[in-house]
Amino acid sequence: MKLSIVVPCYNEEAVISRFDDQVRSVLGGLAVEYELCYVDDGSGDGTLPRLRDLAQRYPRTTRYLSFSRNFGKEPAMLAGLKEATGDAVIIMDADLQHPPELIEKMLDLYQLGHDQVIARRSRDGDKRLRTALSRFYYRAVNTWVDVELADGVGDFRLLSRTAVDALVSLPEYNRFSKGLFSWIGFDTITFDYRNAAREAGETKWRLGGLVNYGIDGMLSFNCRPLRAAIYTGLSLASLAALYTLWVIGAALAGGITAPGYVTLVAIIVGLGGVHMVMLGLIGEYIGRIYYETKRRPHFLVKEADGATRPRTRANGTAAPPRTPADAATATIAAPSQAG
Repeated sequence: MKLSIVVPCYNEEAVISRFDDQVRSVLGGLAVEYELCYVDDGSGDGTLPRLRDLAQRYPRTTRYLSFSRNFGKEPAMLAGLKEATGDAVIIMDADLQHPPELIEKMLDLYQLGHDQVIARRSRDGDKRLRTALSRFYYRAVNTWVDVELADGVGDFRLLSRTAVDALVSLPEYNRFSKGLFSWIGFDTITFDYRNAAREAGETKWRLGGLVNYGIDGMLSFNCRPLRAAIYTGLSLASLAALYTLWVIGAALAGGITAPGYVTLVAIIVGLGGVHMVMLGLIGEYIGRIYYETKRRPHFLVKEADGATRPRTRANGTAAPPRTPADAATATIAAPSQAG
């Protein structure tokens, strides 16, 4: 069999060579053909030159793509899955928080007939607050979404060719891979491993990014928040009707009195807040529809395996190579177009 290792990279200059050495050391002891597919997600450091060096040192087992800018980890994983040619594909981070020595265990479980072999990390070393918030999030989100998201389960997993083809065939622009992995199903097995510390560099995740990622997970696989907005509106309308009946009854029993200023302000502010939340929720879904209808590509590649990508026409077919005659024609035509 042939194994592909997909490695999204963003500013991993300090650790990428060490990662490559450790992975090759593990793979060298296994009876398996392999390739390493690196995806440079528009890094601003020396990650791309390091990938070029690796491709020159190991031309038969190293492939890489470099994006035209930073598109994010989700497009980087998609690009790697599209480029991978193996019968099985493992997705790994370049920071060595995904231990390479687990590759052998993954292959053993894959040979038993599983299409997804998932490595679930412990939360050893995480801050208590982050651990508590993470567990609360997964409990909350699993009551909403149509697929199950497991705490500690990330992108570190082995996928069979069947599972990879299924993932690549999903066309949506707003991708949430944790949910997509669960959505495609197939035979899945999970094992636990001890969390490893990053060996170099710094994490790319910040609090704001984690919050946005959590919102994506909440909205990507269901419309239940919209249904909740309907229920909230009906509940508020029912409370308003009951309050109106109470006011009318109080007026008939004791006469009309001046309404309370504090009560009025509280109701206006409360309902205004509820309306803003509902509008924001509807706006999130409309924004996703807007991005989907544009049908833009998930990423643009400026370099692949040491060569620039061929130009393409609007219909997707490859354009012929640019010749010196083309350049001369363009130079001559430019002044007349400007005039």
